[in-house]
Amino acid sequence: TPSPPADRITRPFTLRRLGNGIRVGVAQNTAESQRGHLRLVAPGGRDAEKRLGFKSGALAVGARAMQEGGSFGRFSREQVELFAVDHLIMVEINCNEEALTMDFVFPTTNVGNTGYGDDKQLGITGTESVMQIVREILVEFNWEEDALGRSKQSYRTAHESLGKSLEGYSTEMIMDAVASRDERFLSIDVDTVNAVTLEDAKNAVMSQLSPSDIEISISGDFVVNEILDMTLKYLGTVPADANSEYKVEEKEGEKVSMDFSGVPALQLPGKHLDLELEDSDPRAVAYVAGAAPNAWGFLADGSTVAKRVSDADKRASDYDKQRRAHPLFANAALSLVSEIANRRLFSTVRERKQLTYDANFSLTGFERMKGGWFLVTVTASKEKAQAALEACKETLEALRTSNPISPDNLESAKRVVLNRHEGELRTSQYWATMMSGIQEESIPLKGPLSVTDFHAVIESMTTKDLQLTLDCMGLEESELYTAIGKTVQPEGLVVDDIVKASPMAGMGRGGALMG
Repeated sequence: TPSPPADRITRPFTLRRLGNGIRVGVAQNTAESQRGHLRLVAPGGRDAEKRLGFKSGALAVGARAMQEGGSFGRFSREQVELFAVDHLIMVEINCNEEALTMDFVFPTTNVGNTGYGDDKQLGITGTESVMQIVREILVEFNWEEDALGRSKQSYRTAHESLGKSLEGYSTEMIMDAVASRDERFLSIDVDTVNAVTLEDAKNAVMSQLSPSDIEISISGDFVVNEILDMTLKYLGTVPADANSEYKVEEKEGEKVSMDFSGVPALQLPGKHLDLELEDSDPRAVAYVAGAAPNAWGFLADGSTVAKRVSDADKRASDYDKQRRAHPLFANAALSLVSEIANRRLFSTVRERKQLTYDANFSLTGFERMKGGWFLVTVTASKEKAQAALEACKETLEALRTSNPISPDNLESAKRVVLNRHEGELRTSQYWATMMSGIQEESIPLKGPLSVTDFHAVIESMTTKDLQLTLDCMGLEESELYTAIGKTVQPEGLVVDDIVKASPMAGMGRGGALMG
C-alpha cells in the first residue's frame, strides 16, 4: 500500500507512523455516540518470554501488575485512579501468547467539567485524558511491590480454580497434550507465579514497550484531524529511545531472533485422555483437537493454506488463482469453515442424535505465530459422553469426505459471517481490533485490504475453496487428540435419591404475599 501524504485523511481509517516509530491507526465511528476505544498492542506476549530468555510467567504477571498498579511519575496510584474515574476511563491490560495488549474505553466528550452556568469550566475530553495516561505508561510508570502481590494472588487463584473446574481442567490437559507441554499455551502454575520478582516483571514488560515496536489503534465518535493532532502532541513526543535500556539484544551470547516461533509440531499419532475430577454434580465434557492453520493461513511447518489450495487444484482458472492470491483468502475461508463445522456439529450431535445440549468448534486463531489448533467441545451426561465424542469425530470425517460442504451450507455461512461483521462494525472496539496489526511486520497478510475487501472476498468463496481448506487441517483419525473429562462422587458423599424441585415463583398456592 503506498504511503499517503501526511496531511491526507483516508477512509475507512487513517494510518500514520510517528517520528519516534510508534504506529498509529485512527478510525471515525459515529455508531457508538460519544464513545471511543484505544488499543495499544506490543507484539511479544508469552512467546517473547521464551524467545528473549525472561523468567517464565514474567510478562503475564507483569501485565497484571501494571493493571493492579497505576502510579505515574509523582502521582500516586490513588490519584491516577481518581483521574480515570473522573474522566470515565476503563483500562484493561492483558498478556496472551503473542502480544501485550492495553485496552482503554473512554468518552469522547468533555469530562471533568467544573462550575455551573456562566462559571462553567470545560474539562479536557476523555480522548485527551487517555492520551495522557498512555504517554505516562510508556515514559514514567512506577512499579510497585504491592501491585505485584495482587497480580500474583489473582494468578494463583485462577490456577487453583482451574483445577476445580471440570471444563477448565480438561481443556488444560488436552492443550498440554497437543502443545507438547509448551508453557506458552498453558496456565501459569503457583510455583512459577511465586518465582517472579518485581525486577523480572518490570524488565519483561518494559522490554516490549519500545516506541518502534508498538502500535496504537484509536476508534470513536470524534473528528479524525483533532485526534491526529493529539496523537502528535502526546505520543509523538515520547522519546524514540524510551525503554531502550530494557531491550534484549542477546541471549547467552547469541543475537536473539525477533521472529515469532511457530506452535510445536503435533506429535503423531494422536492419543486419547480419560480425566476424572471430584464433584458432587454428575456430568462430563468431551474434546476433539487437532492441527490447524493460524488466522492468516500459516501452518506450523511454514506452508500456507493459499499455496496448498492452489497446488491441490490443478484445474483452477486464472480467476481462481487471482482470488486465492488475495491476502484475506485463508482468513475468510477459515471463518466460513468454522461456521459450517459449528452448524454441522449442532445439527448432528444435538438435534439428530440428541447426545448433547452444546457442541462447539473453535480455532485458536493466532495471528503472529505460525500454526494453531482446532478444538471441538461437547458437554454431555456421563453415560453419553463416549457416544457424543464418536459422533463429533464422525461429523468432522463426513464433512471432509462423505457429506462435503454444500452450496446451501456455504450461502448460509456467508450470511452469518457478513451479518456478524456488519453488526460488529458498529462498535469502536471491533474497529480498534481490526486496525491492530495492519502496520505490523509480524502479520504480513493483514493490511488495509483485509478490511476494505472483506465483503468481496467472503462473497467470492466457493465450496471447493472450503473443501480444500479443510484438507489443510489435521482431521484424519490418526491425527486427532481426544479427551473425556468426567466428575466422580467425592468419598463419603451421601446421595439423596429423592429429587426435590427447587421453589419457583408461582409454585405455592395463593398470591405472592401469602404467608
